[in-house]
Amino acid sequence: MLKLFGAVLIVLAGALAGFKRAAQYADRPRHIRGLIAALQRLETEIQYGYTPLPEALRRIGMQSKEPLKAFFTTAAEEMSPPLDRSAEDAISKAMEEHWKAASLKGAEKEILRQLSCTLGTSDRSNQSTHIALALQQLKQEETVAREDQGKYEKMSKSLGLLLGALIVILIF
Repeated sequence: MLKLFGAVLIVLAGALAGFKRAAQYADRPRHIRGLIAALQRLETEIQYGYTPLPEALRRIGMQSKEPLKAFFTTAAEEMSPPLDRSAEDAISKAMEEHWKAASLKGAEKEILRQLSCTLGTSDRSNQSTHIALALQQLKQEETVAREDQGKYEKMSKSLGLLLGALIVILIF
């Protein structure tokens, strides 16, 4: 009886690990779409609203869902007094704190890092151009993420379950 209970727990743990990995593949395109929407709102705030960057980031944070909400809110706090960090430093700090909570990869991080170098340091039209470039790159990453989701999501679920069963077979 105890062996059976242990075997069920091992198979369940393997299945849960597979489902968690599959959820990461499913969440990545959704988080990229959220990031694209947030950057489009940022472009609108900068181009048409003449909103200062910390306030624009704060508004975007309030409109976004987690984990992007925490990311943009932290970046806005870092840029606001008394810290008064540059956009590059504020976004870098926000990435350090909140990036692991998102199912985003290094490519998206690099796109945001490059964008942060130009935010707040140039005129509105130049910032708008850089945001448009970042949006284009993120749309390409979203396409790749959807392809990865199609390839690996179902496989991860099955592999987790099968790995748990293999461990049970090897142990017992």
